[in-house]
Order: sequence, then C-alpha cells, then structure tokens
Amino acid sequence: MARTKDPAVRALLLRRAAQMLRAREPVTLRSLVAGTGVSTMAVYTYFGGMDGLWSALRQEGFTLLAARLAAVAPSADPVRDLAAQGAAYVANALDAPDLYRVMFDADFELEDPQAADDTLDSLVRNVGRAKDSGRFRGDVDPLELATQSWVIGHGLASLATAGPLPEGALTYAIPMLTGLYVAAGDDPAQCGRSVERGWRTDPVTPPM
Repeated sequence: MARTKDPAVRALLLRRAAQMLRAREPVTLRSLVAGTGVSTMAVYTYFGGMDGLWSALRQEGFTLLAARLAAVAPSADPVRDLAAQGAAYVANALDAPDLYRVMFDADFELEDPQAADDTLDSLVRNVGRAKDSGRFRGDVDPLELATQSWVIGHGLASLATAGPLPEGALTYAIPMLTGLYVAAGDDPAQCGRSVERGWRTDPVTPPM
C-alpha cells in the first residue's frame, strides 16, 4: 500500500532549497536534506528527483508572483493599476531574488505552465480596461503592450537582483512606462500621474 505523502515535507524541502539559493550554497541531493530529518529518498518521493525539485521551485516562484499581483487592489484608473502591477513584479523579485532567477530557467519544465501565462494575462486585462476607458487607442494590441510592460519590469528586476543596477534606479520605470503608455494614446500629464501613483503602491523604492 502506497504511503500518503505529507505536504509539510514537500514544503520543507522547497523552503530549504530556497534558503540555500539565497545563501549561495550548492544545492545537491545530500546537502538539501542535511539537518532536515528526512532522507534523500524524500526528494524522489515528492519530486521524482532533483530535476523535479527545480521544476517545483520554478512553480513556487510563479505562485508567489501571482499572489503578489493579486494583492494589487484594482482602482478606477487602469493605467495606475498597470504601473502598480509592475511595481509588485519588481518588489517580488527583490524579496526573493534567487527564486526569481530560477523562475526563468527553461531547462526545467513548469508543473503548471499556465501559471506563467496567468501573470501576463493580468496585465493584458488592464490594458484592455485602459482601451475601453479611452485612455489607450482602439488599435492598441493588449497582448503586445502588456508584453512591452513586462519587458520593462523584467529588465529592471533582473539588473537589480543581479547587482549592477542599484535599487534607487528602479524609479527609471516611471518615465519608461509613461513613455510607453503615452505612445499608446494616453494623455502625457494624466499618464505621468497615474504611473507614479501606481509605482509607489508597492515599496520597491523609498517614497519621494
């Protein structure tokens, strides 16, 4: 009779792997279970091996990101909401930089690939809201503009978590996003106010 898996053991191993990544410790089968009270067999039982562990870590990264984005309270201003989602994206990366890097390691399949698509879909919906409200032109492609927004956030987050870009430079997102949305048809002054309000909703940088 198969033994029932304990979700607490799975969570323990994921937490341990994330802690080791943050501490820049090599994650091997033996080092992962050292001091946890579980055997190396647990990695096979819960993940099918180390490749499965890395896939689960990628999934955990997208799960945390989805929760961070879901915590962005929608407002009557869809452009503000787009910027707020960008701020949440970057803040999530800064909170768990090593897990953030694992998220985009395509060498390991995601357990649920839809999770990655869902993070982009939330941006697409807000672009659609901005179009419907008249802030963006009717010919704007929501997926294309959402992807461009993600590229800005991902680029800044990647540079900040890797070290070359100081966190104070993350405010570069404000003029970059403003320029992107003005090009999509938004009024420059209104857009600037919306983007700045949105970017300040998640504490990626100290308030001005």
